[in-house]
Amino acid sequence: MKLANRVAALTPSSTLAITAKAKELKAAGHDVIGLGAGEPDFNTPDYIIEAAVKAMKEGHTKYTPSAGLPGLKQAICKKLLNDQQLEYKPTEVIVGSGAKFVLYALFQVLLDKDDEVIIPTPYWVSYPEQVKLAEGVPVYVEGKEENQFKVTVDQLEAAITEKTVALILNSPSNPTGMLYSKEELQAIGELCVKHNIWIVSDEIYEKLVYFGATHTSIAQISDEVKAKTIIINGLSKSHSMTGWRIGYAAGPQEIIKSMTDLSSHSISNPTSIAQYAALAAYEGNQEPVETMRQAFEKRLDVIYDKLVSIPGISCIKPQGAFYLFPNAKKCAELTGYHNVDDFAKALLEEALVAVVPGSGFGSPDNMRLSYATSLDLLEEAIKRIHTFVEEKMQ
Repeated sequence: MKLANRVAALTPSSTLAITAKAKELKAAGHDVIGLGAGEPDFNTPDYIIEAAVKAMKEGHTKYTPSAGLPGLKQAICKKLLNDQQLEYKPTEVIVGSGAKFVLYALFQVLLDKDDEVIIPTPYWVSYPEQVKLAEGVPVYVEGKEENQFKVTVDQLEAAITEKTVALILNSPSNPTGMLYSKEELQAIGELCVKHNIWIVSDEIYEKLVYFGATHTSIAQISDEVKAKTIIINGLSKSHSMTGWRIGYAAGPQEIIKSMTDLSSHSISNPTSIAQYAALAAYEGNQEPVETMRQAFEKRLDVIYDKLVSIPGISCIKPQGAFYLFPNAKKCAELTGYHNVDDFAKALLEEALVAVVPGSGFGSPDNMRLSYATSLDLLEEAIKRIHTFVEEKMQ
């Protein structure tokens, strides 16, 4: 059967593949600990669930405007103003079925065939695939481990060509958990303004920062930088609403209108009930967000030292998100594996711990461990990895 080239060329999501394999082993009766999925283990706060039930009972189960409920867009504008001192009008905001779809829609309206998008590595697995689906060309710039996996202005300048349309910036980062400073963002923002390049600022983990670190949106740098920035965000990570599928973009009105037109012919509109839940999430009590952040911070603090005590493992302590991204190349060699992919496969099959190989993120020497699970399970998982490594080294 012949499939469209755009689909045939796609690389499957490594995170979803690992999660599926872990679930398969669990279903077969194996005691697998999954550190692969990128979603909080907390349930959605009760007040949000109750708002969804209320919306259904009141008959809010019909179509909504393609760009989202007016009330929700207003709430997003208020959130951006309160949290980041950024002023947006509702016409500069679109709500979509998850931040992933919003990103997809954005690349569809920004890119023509062979347009280039700079993607720092390590990257979230869907960035290059979404660029390719829009017939664009991913241009990778390595965020070096010695620079906390962050790219520099000099690296970006060297990668810019006449075909460069956009730069993707993810801070805090999935998979590294690293955070760009205000000074770094200023330099990057000024470079993009100079070369008339769009900045796609993925800020989905903005609420999950630790040990006194602060998140800055690149759109806060200046009015000129804001005018070249499209912020991508949502409630999946901040309010533990991964399954509700509500994300949004904020940016120039012309781009938002084009994304809305695209949405009207694809998803029609985000799920009405989920939008009412999202509205309650932003208008209601924010204590559950902070409670979850504190829990992640505690987990990170406890398991980090245990992880780096494993022979052959080195890891920069992240500042945000809920991932550890250790370099496991030496560990794989010490245990007799050719590469980290094989090492990760053996961890799942023999130690029953699911991690995601870094190759899926453009960083084959690393692996990603999510600490969005209970501290007891995390400690047991690290213990299993440590035991596995020591036994293989004997």
